[in-house]
Amino acid sequence: MSSVEATIRTRVDAGSGALIGYLPVGFPSLGASVDAAVALVENGVDILEMGLPYSDPVMDGSVIQAATQSALADGFRLRDGFTAISAITAQVKAPVLIMTYWNPVVQYGVERFADDLAAAGGAGLITPDLIPDEGADWIAASERTGLDRVFLAAPTSTPERLRRVVDASRGFVYAVSTMGITGARADVDAAARGLIERLRAAGSTSACVGVGISTPEQVREVLGYADGAIVGSALVKALADGGVDAVGALALQLAAGKSAA
Repeated sequence: MSSVEATIRTRVDAGSGALIGYLPVGFPSLGASVDAAVALVENGVDILEMGLPYSDPVMDGSVIQAATQSALADGFRLRDGFTAISAITAQVKAPVLIMTYWNPVVQYGVERFADDLAAAGGAGLITPDLIPDEGADWIAASERTGLDRVFLAAPTSTPERLRRVVDASRGFVYAVSTMGITGARADVDAAARGLIERLRAAGSTSACVGVGISTPEQVREVLGYADGAIVGSALVKALADGGVDAVGALALQLAAGKSAA
């Protein structure tokens, strides 16, 4: 069992589920992104999802796009992601996944990327634009290095697609709560609950819901039927507006949703 899946299982067995927090590497600076990630863990986040800034972030909403574009403008380079992961894992024990679009991995070299991520202490990748059918190179590299591979499932996914995602994923399946780009929403779509049920039927033992979660109440709601709740845009906005202290305070509030799940 991978460190990510073991962490999720520990939280589920404890009576709730896992809180997963997303932040972009390099925003508002490389050092601050490391400090912010550490603050998330210190305030109740169980698993970190660190995004690599990319010039064409097709899934990201305006808050995350603004942060990643700022990081790129400040000179972020892909190798900075490994520097950040090393610095984070030196300070906290929570698993750290990288969220990245596939093109940067290909440009860097799939095998080289896997080796450098493993050497930095990273747990694996979340790849929003890579489907299992086209992921043979990454599946092979992750098998060799023991890294997790988190593929996405959507409410519109066919039963066959869900089975492929479940079979190919390791760590957890990322269940997209609603169609469209990321961003905080007043309500997490009811489609998320149905998607989790379909993933269970397809054999998933670890499925986490993301996109649109921004409050302790939504964390509590999601953890009532899923293994984990993923929060991104709300944390990025807190970091942008109030710095490391603000993002840590929000993480503490969100973590309160676990205890009552």
